Amino acid sequence: MALTTHSDLIAVANAGSSSLKFSLYEWHEGNALTLLMRGLVEGLGTAPHFVAKSPSGNILGERALDPGAALGHDAALHHVIEFVRDLVPDIQLRGIGHRVVHGGLTHAQPVQVTPAVLEDLQALSPLAPLHQPHNLSPIRLAFDALPGVPQVACFDTAFHRAHAEVAQMYALPYALHESGVRRYGFHGLSYEYIASRLPQVAPALAQGKVIALHLGNGASLCALEGGRSVDSTMGFTALDGLPMGTRCGAVDPGVLLYLLQAKGMDAAQVESMLYRESGLLGVSGISSDMRVLLASDAPRAQLAVDLFVYRILREIGSLAAALGGVDGIVFTGGIGENAADIRRRVVEGLAWLGFSLDSQANGAGGPCISAAGSARAAWVIPTDEEWMIASHTVQLLGVRPEQVSA
Repeated sequence: MALTTHSDLIAVANAGSSSLKFSLYEWHEGNALTLLMRGLVEGLGTAPHFVAKSPSGNILGERALDPGAALGHDAALHHVIEFVRDLVPDIQLRGIGHRVVHGGLTHAQPVQVTPAVLEDLQALSPLAPLHQPHNLSPIRLAFDALPGVPQVACFDTAFHRAHAEVAQMYALPYALHESGVRRYGFHGLSYEYIASRLPQVAPALAQGKVIALHLGNGASLCALEGGRSVDSTMGFTALDGLPMGTRCGAVDPGVLLYLLQAKGMDAAQVESMLYRESGLLGVSGISSDMRVLLASDAPRAQLAVDLFVYRILREIGSLAAALGGVDGIVFTGGIGENAADIRRRVVEGLAWLGFSLDSQANGAGGPCISAAGSARAAWVIPTDEEWMIASHTVQLLGVRPEQVSA
């Protein structure tokens, strides 16, 4: 079934390490964005699966894709383009917004992409090898297929660029800091969306000290004060901080020296291990998927979950110190929004900070999951990076939108 043809459309591409999210918005009179569809190709490299839905959640298309083809991001993008063209005849795009994980020192705001900007972003790929190349692939494809359509890059690092210098620094020779070796922080588009939603969802918390937990295949925490990012658990790359699906999180740099010098591993082997063979997968030996681990009674699956929760609790303590206190926490991301048991364990582990869980509300998915008498608030707020990207895209192209559909 084809959708009604629209001429003022904004497309959004959000490529993760193992997924490609996409959405399509109508940009219409009254400076509004209306969501027409959103979808996902997940399981890239393993068991790829495609689904597209209407704003109300009705399935517009769904199918398992051929895993024998070793489907990657480029092939997934071609599949999405073909699907959208079939669904929206004579599609005319006013702009395309893209999630780009790393903006480096130069890009602290969304930017319209030119060949020179694209080259600059490509040079940052070694800092985000799981993401940056996939983020840039749709941009290149659109340059060739849609040369007249403006494209906007929105950066996961941008929301954190106002961190105090001391929060950005490593205790390395200062010349390295000046050259760009510093803590950038990531998942900024998700945290920016959460900060934008708090005044509507939890106005009493919005101007306070909040720790947001973006928990998914990639995972991090962000300290917010008055809606602004103060610090984050991620640093120079998206490897730092919490254990993730296949990424290690924080590790003593001496371990890396040991692997290189004593174990005879080369840099490429270490990189592959840190990014693709560690985290939940490496500890469990079973899966990088939290759903699989929570359903398993294997001791190492339980150990991986235990480690994940322990590190979350430890990092919350660190960010609470950076904020000088905490008024509330917000769960978001695939695990944060859907794994009630992880939320339960985290909130119960924060009893020392004054958090008390409402078990019934937590089981129902929130939005507020702290008990009525809790001294601190705990919330579940679904993130929407694609809305944030669409919003930035329209703003950069000259219009400030209002969300009329989500």
